[in-house]
Amino acid sequence: MRLHVGCAMWTHKAWQGRLLAHPLPAEERLRHYAGWCDAVEGNTTFYATPARDTVASWARQTDTDFRFVVKLPKVVTHERRLTDVAEPMRAFLDAIEPLGPRAHALWVQLPGSFGPDDVPTLARFLRRLPATHRSAVEVRHPDFFTDPRAVRLLEGVLTEAHAEWIPFDTTAFFATAPTSDAERDAWTKKPRMPLRAVALTDRPIVRYLGRDDPARTVEGWQRWLDITAGWLREGRSPTVFVHTPDNTDAPTLARRFHDEVRARVPDLAPLPEPIPVEPTTLF
Repeated sequence: MRLHVGCAMWTHKAWQGRLLAHPLPAEERLRHYAGWCDAVEGNTTFYATPARDTVASWARQTDTDFRFVVKLPKVVTHERRLTDVAEPMRAFLDAIEPLGPRAHALWVQLPGSFGPDDVPTLARFLRRLPATHRSAVEVRHPDFFTDPRAVRLLEGVLTEAHAEWIPFDTTAFFATAPTSDAERDAWTKKPRMPLRAVALTDRPIVRYLGRDDPARTVEGWQRWLDITAGWLREGRSPTVFVHTPDNTDAPTLARRFHDEVRARVPDLAPLPEPIPVEPTTLF
């Protein structure tokens, strides 16, 4: 039984010198982040497939139970829409191979235009993925949240492929008007999706967007505490990613979420202790 928590990135200017030591060479930043959280979203891989040596550095900085949810390149999901993608997928899978067991799931984030009529394409794509990798799909077409037939169709394909459906919960964020520049920017960019809280596999993945006010973020995740605790009691091992518009306090919030779930499930193992920002002294 394990709950992993993490953020959308492992380095952020607002964390430097406050949560993470500063300055840090590039090959040490992930290791220090991994003292706070034991999972991370691999968003950068959406824009370009990383060099294999770069990925090997990520592996060296993390334990084998650290989780990367690595997003497939946009050329696969958005430009070619899962069709004729054998070559970029081979390159991507070769690049992330050094992660080994740390590669928790291949994150198939699909554009909002990818709707129910495209599900057969998704089914063919998932069938061709190597069995050595789990996959998790994030959809944004509104029919997948409002049309019961579309929901059943997608769930059937994902279940057959042993793939998870990643919900991106933005309901707390959009509940009230934005109050900061970062929130106003996110207001125009983040998807407004209805809440979904159904796990299809033993390793559910949740993305949660709160507010820049930590108290509002905590208030908005209350439902996820009970859902996550319930999954753990069922023997599942969920991964929860905590976002805020500015992400200034995201690592501390992720740890707080873990602590609050652990209060409900006392057998849950604690997170690692963060690496001190400054060396400890005797005096």
